[in-house]
Amino acid sequence: MNVDEEVQRLREEIMRLGQAQTDGSYKVTFGTLFNDDQCANIFEALVGTLRAAKKRKVVAYDGELLLQGVHDNVEITLNPTP
Repeated sequence: MNVDEEVQRLREEIMRLGQAQTDGSYKVTFGTLFNDDQCANIFEALVGTLRAAKKRKVVAYDGELLLQGVHDNVEITLNPTP
């Protein structure tokens, strides 16, 4: 799976696990994503996929590097599709 495919799968997983917002975005915490069994089976490196998605402006979150435990409550926003 290449990076673009992983980012697309990440979009799908955030929509599955997250809460829809009125502006068309979705919000989910890092801990929810990290601890989900389906996500664990899809993403070998969830943090790397999140960083790639952030660079492409697909998602937004505070900070650069998210770590399990420390950043479980960090909110990840899936930006609405234009």
